[in-house]
This record gives sequence, structure tokens and C-alpha cells, in this order.
Amino acid sequence: MIASGLSSAADAGFSAPLEAVPPALQDGVVAIGNFDGVHRGHQAVLTRARDIAHAGRRPVVALTFEPHPRSVFRPDQPIFRLTPPALKARVLQAVGIDGLVTATFDRPFASLTAQEFVDEVVIGRLRARHLLVGYNFHFGKARAGNPAFLAEAGARAGFEVTVAEPLTDEAGGQISSTRIRDALSAGDIAAANGLLGWRWRVDAVVRHGDKRGRELGYPTANMRMPDDCALAYGIYAVRVTLDGRRIDGVASFGRRPTFDNGAPLLEVFLFDFSGDLYGRTLGVTFHDYLRPELRFTSIEGLIDQMGRDCERALAVLKSAGPISPTDAALDGFG
Repeated sequence: MIASGLSSAADAGFSAPLEAVPPALQDGVVAIGNFDGVHRGHQAVLTRARDIAHAGRRPVVALTFEPHPRSVFRPDQPIFRLTPPALKARVLQAVGIDGLVTATFDRPFASLTAQEFVDEVVIGRLRARHLLVGYNFHFGKARAGNPAFLAEAGARAGFEVTVAEPLTDEAGGQISSTRIRDALSAGDIAAANGLLGWRWRVDAVVRHGDKRGRELGYPTANMRMPDDCALAYGIYAVRVTLDGRRIDGVASFGRRPTFDNGAPLLEVFLFDFSGDLYGRTLGVTFHDYLRPELRFTSIEGLIDQMGRDCERALAVLKSAGPISPTDAALDGFG
């Protein structure tokens, strides 16, 4: 009854589908969740799992699900994914997890009863010795399984269960993926990054555009964001990773109301860079929101504003370093 898994990490030694969990990732400590964003709350759970695993000389593994369960049950309501599979795997590696196991979440998988999930997934595939789940974790058909069910099943089957309580931020608010999505949708990059514990980033392929940036004196790398991206339209200070280099820049995400008001694009102007980027994948890290997207009545006004945007972005990025060890590992500092 277990559906085929989906490997999403570039490193096959780190990531495995549920139906083919390697022995090196079995008999370990398993943290279970969607982990979209791998934010500070998730990291607290994962760090606790890592400490338990190291104390027992066992591997620490994250079990996650693709696609996001909400996209299966409510396909008409796309969810803004903070960390698509490949990025999620990279952040998990940066946190210090030994492996990622991904279960394909579809209707047959969702129809597993809570006991079948324990028998087939926890015991049969993972051979887990210790589970860590959030206080509100539900699983199995009709969401019948919960932490108490897991604890009772573990007592019978011989695995332990630790339940993690929610983590709050410095102001006392609960850290959640929803809050981070809301912050990004409002252009509050500082709040989103603070809740994540690492600077939010995207990976995207440079595509051919209308070359309008060249005519304005600001040639840009044009990229299409995922359809579910709900990032606020506007201008951002960004840092781009390319071939191990980190290049500062300024980015516009939006529909270009001064020109065509077309499909949303991410357009990045890189400082002190020249070269052909078409077809290349850029990692774009968002450092700050500079201003909303505007419609200009003249090209001269737009060019003047772009110059001011570049000055502000340079000032923001001048002394910007990693905000955490996780951020350092992701950005190549660590």
C-alpha cells in the first residue's frame, strides 16, 4: 500500500525514496514532518533529533512528503512553497541531518490507517528506533493518528517517541511556515529571514527576455519564479551564488507595469559582472525589500530610480554576513 517515493536531493547518498531506504538510514532517529521552510521551529526539532541520535550512535533522518499534502487535498488552492524539494534537502543537510527520506503523498498513501502507517512506514521501511514529531502532528486516514497514538504504538513495538512543543520567537509569537509566507507576501524580508533562521532564497534558470534592461543600462538575468510564489512584487537587495562566487545585485520581482504588465518575472542586475548567463541556474538570496513595484511615466524617471535602488542595495549588502550557522553553511561561508 506504500506509494512510490520521490528523491529530491542532488546528493543521492543523502536523499532516498521511502520504498528504497538504504540500511545506512535505517535503525535511526526519525523526525517526521513537511518541514516546509526548515525554519527555526523545525530546526529545534531536528537538532533535538540529532542530539538523541548522536548519543545513541545512530543516524538521524528526516521523513517528509511530496507533494505537499495540501496540494493533494486542495489542488485548487496552491500553497506557496518556501522550500521546494531540492532546497529543502540542502537546508536539512546544512542543519546536520544524515539523510532525507521522501514519501510520495497521494490518495493511496493518504488512505493508510494510522496503524498501517506505523507498521509499513515507521517499522517496515524505516525500522525507526526513536521518532520526533510536533505536538500537532496527525497522520493516517482521516488524520486518526496523533502523538499519543504513536507513543502507544511505540511502547508495543519498541520505538520511543518524543513530542516537540511549538517554538516562539523573541516577541512570543509562534514560529510557523504560515507566518513566514505571510511575511514574504508582505515584502517583510527581515521578518521572514528572522523566522527562518537563514536568508530565504530561490534557485532559477536564466531565460531569454526582451533585452530591455540592456537598453536602460541595467542588463538583467531574467528568471521565472514558481507559479505558487506569493512573494510581494517589488525591488530587493540580493546576493547571487554562481559557480561558488557570491555576487551582489538588485532584483525586481513583478509584472513591469511601466512596460507590459506581463507575467511575473524575477529580474536581477548583478554589480561588477559581465558574462553569458543564459541557461545557467542562479541561487538568489533575498537580503532586504527596498520598495514596491511602481509605474513610471517616463523612462528617465525609471532609470533615475534604478540608480537609487542600486545605491541602497549596495549599502545593505556592504557588510552583510551570515545570520546563523545554517545560513553560513548554505551560503558557503561555513
